[in-house]
Amino acid sequence: MPSYLETDRLILRRFTESDADHLFPLHNDPDVMRYLNGGRPAPRKVIVEETLPRFIASGFFAAIEKPPGTFLGWFHLRAPQGEPADEPEIGYRLHKSAWGKGYATEGSLALIDKAFAELGARRVFAQTMTVNRGSRRVMEKCGLRYVRTFFKEWPEAIDGSEQGVVEYELLRADWEGARRGT
Repeated sequence: MPSYLETDRLILRRFTESDADHLFPLHNDPDVMRYLNGGRPAPRKVIVEETLPRFIASGFFAAIEKPPGTFLGWFHLRAPQGEPADEPEIGYRLHKSAWGKGYATEGSLALIDKAFAELGARRVFAQTMTVNRGSRRVMEKCGLRYVRTFFKEWPEAIDGSEQGVVEYELLRADWEGARRGT
């Protein structure tokens, strides 16, 4: 996968070791992390020694606003470990200052197009907590459709986890139909 992707307002580039200072405040904002770990902070050591190396090694992209070059957060496009390579998952995490401006939809659409047009995806999916209405709306704007609600074990219960996790998907045929306008 190339190291760089551009949209109207974003540059999505691969992570580098110098991005720890970008990830630390993002992963320590309780509002950003609310539906991921209940808003608990992440130690810098974990970000530097675990998170960032994982981001560099797999399908994670730093989201940079063009101009002025501000780090807005990240997106990912990758098949979960042990899952088929032609069924990648999309996801994102953005600073609150980027919320409500269409960046999540814009970046996700670019990665969905890349998955189908260049990477041969059969299916693209996304998951979020049932109560995360903002992310569910982004999935819908990107053309993904609700598939299921399921329940998983959380290391520590967080508000809303008792309502489960939802999965949305977009199949290749539906993506192709949307591109043709049918």
